[in-house]
Amino acid sequence: MINKGLAVRGAQQHGRRYLPMLIHGLAAGELSTAHLATRTLPSARTPRAYDTIKEKSYGCVRAVPRQGR
Repeated sequence: MINKGLAVRGAQQHGRRYLPMLIHGLAAGELSTAHLATRTLPSARTPRAYDTIKEKSYGCVRAVPRQGR
């Protein structure tokens, strides 16, 4: 994750205790994160995503850029 510029963050939780279990569940496909994003956008539209979130256009609260297309 470091070389990709990604970070996994949490707040007010017992990260040292639960983070390994959560990462294992994500890698095994046991946990889904689809409900965390209200909209996905191509990475080329990332700058516009900030405006979409700010204005809450289309009910967007969290936008996730995706590679490709």
